Amino acid sequence: MGLFDKLAGAINDPNLQASVGQLGEILGSVQQTSNTQGMDASSTQAVLSALGGHVRSALQQKQASEGIGGVQNLINQFAGTGFNPQAVLALFSPDQQQQVTQAVSGATGINAATIQAMLPALIPTVLNFLKMGSTQGGASGQNPILSGFLDADGDGDVDLGDAMSMAGRFLNK
Repeated sequence: MGLFDKLAGAINDPNLQASVGQLGEILGSVQQTSNTQGMDASSTQAVLSALGGHVRSALQQKQASEGIGGVQNLINQFAGTGFNPQAVLALFSPDQQQQVTQAVSGATGINAATIQAMLPALIPTVLNFLKMGSTQGGASGQNPILSGFLDADGDGDVDLGDAMSMAGRFLNK
């Protein structure tokens, strides 16, 4: 089951935080970041796709050292739709930020300075997307969106850019 399927399931599950309104806020934040940088939707999707692998790797490392609870705590602390440089630092050291910026730039052909400028807006938004699978009211339980993003079953079927693109089509139907 792909990441978007897990998102759709979470929206339909009253025990999880996901809602159409929250998804709209997340996509609006991505669109605003894209507009601020003068980028089109396909370029932003490419950035999210390339960035998603680095976020997943950072969260998998956190999961290995602190467990899934540590990952969920990080997401709860830094999820949002605003500009937050601390969210970037929570995932990536300054050296890692440079590596991620260069890798995403190389994968997309977008200037590294543009990628660097987008990170403090995109990282909290990505974390907010992952938070949508959290249970209502802080109850404990599995987060299917986070599990899908971390690809717990190892099938490799994870692409954040595609999931956001499908979410946009879902909201505009």
